[in-house]
Amino acid sequence: MSIQFGPDYVRAIAPYQGGKPIAEVAREFGLDEAKIIKLASNENPLGMPESARQAMLAAMNELGRYPDSNGYELKQTITAKYGVPADWVTLGNGSNDILELAAHAFVQPGQAVIYAQYSFAVYALATQAVGGRADVVPAKNYGHDLGAMLEAVTGDTRLVFIANPNNPTGTFIAPGEIEAFLRKVPANVVVVLDEAYNEYLAPELQYDSIAWVRQYPNLLVSRTLSKAYGLAGLRIGFGIAQPGITDLLNRIRQPFNVNSMAQAAAIAALNDDAFLRRSAQINTDGYRQLTQAFIEMDLEYVPSYGNFVLFRAGSDDAAGARINLELLRRGIIVRPVGNYGMPQWLRVSIGLPEENAAFIAALKEILS
Repeated sequence: MSIQFGPDYVRAIAPYQGGKPIAEVAREFGLDEAKIIKLASNENPLGMPESARQAMLAAMNELGRYPDSNGYELKQTITAKYGVPADWVTLGNGSNDILELAAHAFVQPGQAVIYAQYSFAVYALATQAVGGRADVVPAKNYGHDLGAMLEAVTGDTRLVFIANPNNPTGTFIAPGEIEAFLRKVPANVVVVLDEAYNEYLAPELQYDSIAWVRQYPNLLVSRTLSKAYGLAGLRIGFGIAQPGITDLLNRIRQPFNVNSMAQAAAIAALNDDAFLRRSAQINTDGYRQLTQAFIEMDLEYVPSYGNFVLFRAGSDDAAGARINLELLRRGIIVRPVGNYGMPQWLRVSIGLPEENAAFIAALKEILS
């Protein structure tokens, strides 16, 4: 008889599946890597900023030594940018790290975690990893129903995940709704506001979540440099909260969880406003290019506030997988979302104009 190790709730976890790497698609379909277009993982099509590249080169001379475990210089950059003390900042190996740290810090086996249907898969994984009970609230127009999420709070609720904008659907919650939720949620329930795509919001939609952190000791705002800042491969993110939260997160995070190259690149990227503006403009133009094509092809899509668009590939439950396979054969990588319970849909990241055009042409060919 084989021995089973670990608790049942860990064995029940389905490992996270990222977007297919270019090299894997090249091997599987016999394609030239240089001609494959990846629009699957919401990466910045501009790549990393040159300022970050230069900072990494300078940091290479010190790779024989451990990184600064406390990330002093990076925290100073974050505190200057967001106007908070250094002890309000937790550095993470990507913002995923912050989400998982929150689950480990505040949730014990059997206690409840609330998140919305069609929200980021890591919320479920983080909950399962600590043996928490997932209270999944049905989506409203493919996004968060904050009223229903508030009603779902019980005496054993310890954590609420809210993504704004939301991945994979791209929906946006008006700031007034979030603030109303924060006013009403019990003070002993930690709210994680995941703002991985915040930098893509139009100027008129931007809001000051850090002001809420100052007002609500149970709020943790999570940010990443993987998207608009173009540092996905370096895995760097951070959380901002009052010390009652950050003290616990920093007690359990791994030592040296953010490497030296990532810290150096992050400092440069956070100060590179020109690159951020360019990223936002490319995204705005690309969104218009993709959605106009969906309208012309009479394809349903969810209006998105991130750097991706979720669209319905067909009417049957095999549509997403079928269209995805045909795109892969043509060297276009997008993201199936059947694991979110949306087998008819696909998510496409916004790329450079020529990448978007190649995707549109391939999709038209397949559908015709």
